[in-house]
Amino acid sequence: MPVRTYDEERAFIEQVSNVQYNVKMGFVPNMRVPGTFYVNEKLKDLLFEELQQSVSRGEHGGFLPAVKQLANVAALPGIVKCSIALPDVHSGYGFAIGNVAAFDMANPEAVVSPGGVGFDINCGVRLIRTNLTLADVEPVKEQLAQSLFDHIPVGVGSQGIIPTSAADLEAALEMGMDWSLREGYSWAEDKEHCEEYGRMLNADPSKVSARAKKRGLPQMGTLGAGNHYAEIQVVEEVFDAPAACKMGIDTPGQVCIMIHSGSRGLGHQVATDALVEMEAAMARDGIITNDRQLACARIDSKEGQNYLQAMACAANYAWVNRSSMTFLARQAFAKMFNSTPDDLDMAVVYDVSHNIAKVEEHMVDGKLVKLLVHRKGSTRAFPPHHPLIPVDYQLTGQPVLIGGTMGTCSYVLTGTEKGFEETFGSTCHGAGRARSRNSSRHKLDYQQVLDSLKAKGIAIRVASPKLVMEEAPQSYKDVTAVVDTCHEAGISKKTVKLRPIAVVKG
Repeated sequence: MPVRTYDEERAFIEQVSNVQYNVKMGFVPNMRVPGTFYVNEKLKDLLFEELQQSVSRGEHGGFLPAVKQLANVAALPGIVKCSIALPDVHSGYGFAIGNVAAFDMANPEAVVSPGGVGFDINCGVRLIRTNLTLADVEPVKEQLAQSLFDHIPVGVGSQGIIPTSAADLEAALEMGMDWSLREGYSWAEDKEHCEEYGRMLNADPSKVSARAKKRGLPQMGTLGAGNHYAEIQVVEEVFDAPAACKMGIDTPGQVCIMIHSGSRGLGHQVATDALVEMEAAMARDGIITNDRQLACARIDSKEGQNYLQAMACAANYAWVNRSSMTFLARQAFAKMFNSTPDDLDMAVVYDVSHNIAKVEEHMVDGKLVKLLVHRKGSTRAFPPHHPLIPVDYQLTGQPVLIGGTMGTCSYVLTGTEKGFEETFGSTCHGAGRARSRNSSRHKLDYQQVLDSLKAKGIAIRVASPKLVMEEAPQSYKDVTAVVDTCHEAGISKKTVKLRPIAVVKG
């Protein structure tokens, strides 16, 4: 393929609104559908600079720019409508992080790709409310942060304190939050406020390798490292009072807990195993992709089904993991305030996934079609009256939890009808990286990052100092700009802004 200049590449990208750009067919070879991405004035330069750097670098080194990855996904067999990128998009393995793509289940050529889910399967966010206020927590903030740090195992190799045998793990992989409920680690109503009710029914533990189970067994109920965290937050601003009231987080100064974690080593191994299996399937079935990181298999092939069943197990594991940490957070708060989790009203507001592939029904070209929707670094955001959201949120739309970066605000949004039509009911998932982990380690100073958090009045407990630089706010895009873009595009709606007062990280 002839090498194009930046201006020639740029000619394939057209702006269609203040916050939306389309990528025309032909931007990369074999595109079956166009691409589209959402960015506002504040965010667009990052994407275009990345493309410009890639052109000047030529074919040598580095991840492909996110817009190229978006277009390569548009060339996969069976994709419908368009390949979509949300405002927090950045380069990832195969698919960009922040990419949504849907494949027609009725098309025998349609594929499933582990790169479209990510290595941390069902990495997601859970929000727990309390009836405490900032005035209650401020005097004991440091002790409370320490108590959470003591209760929830954190860090790279952290091991869980929830006792689990091999038989427990098998049951948890199959049952998801039903296992947590049975074992007494979860409240019955927690399940109601969880995507998929905390259990993917197609899970088959026999499709999860022994190595994945070995990695997962000691890590149940652990936070892990990287961008995972447990934060104590307060409601700072309410944008949509009726929706906030339905969620029980409508009072400024009200204290909440946000837990961001995934499927740990187990999910990573499930993805790795599937990629190896799918490379062989691609050779057998003659599937050709623009990027070898886009390893995939036909949805109804043995490899495709194996992956979907193992992925469902990893998703169930992640829900059990967040449920176990909810249990531990409830214990920590109850102990600190000499009360019970019930009396502190520590109910789950909602639990969302942002690395998952699910079978859903959507309108495509005026017809209702069954699709396999891949969401990688993006959150489901279903509109009011959708049958798959809890009865409590039927009038407001599904709550969407957008975790900020360490020391910046987080948001609660709701799903909209426009989002359901345009993005398969998907929106952003967080701030999205602006700087690689390696670059952050070399360019940011550990003490400066900690001092700036202290200056904001944020208590911090961290297991590994190196990770403080990697996860510093300077490493990420501005989460407010990301959320504002989605709000302006109408694909989700701002409801509540939350501000951290204590952060626990791996």
